[in-house]
Amino acid sequence: IITLSDLECDYINARSCCSKLNKWVVPEVIGHAVVTVLMLISLHWFIFLLNLPVATWNIYRYIMVPSGNMGVFDPTEIHNRGQLKSHMKEAMIKLGFHLLCFFMYLYRLVSETSPK
Repeated sequence: IITLSDLECDYINARSCCSKLNKWVVPEVIGHAVVTVLMLISLHWFIFLLNLPVATWNIYRYIMVPSGNMGVFDPTEIHNRGQLKSHMKEAMIKLGFHLLCFFMYLYRLVSETSPK
C-alpha cells in the first residue's frame, strides 16, 4: 500500500515501484497456497473455505499475466490503463482480509489451548 501510494504521489517512478511489488508476488502466492492446503489437511473447514477464494485469485492473477509484461505489476500499464486505483483497492481488501484472518487464528489458538 505504501509503495503504491508513493507511486500515486510521484515519489518513486513506475519501474522501481513495479519491481519492488513484483518481487513479492510469487512468495505471496506460495505462502497463501500453503496456508490454504494446511487448513484443508487440519480439517479447519471454515478457515479453508475463507482462504480458498483469495488463494485462487492470487494464482489466477499470477497465471494471467500477459507475455511481455514485467509481472503482475507492469510499469507501462499501471498508469495508462488506470490500474493504480484497482491495485490500491485490491491491496486494501487484502490488508483487511489478513487482519481478519490474524484475529481468527489468534482466537482459535487461545480457545484450543485454554483449559476446559
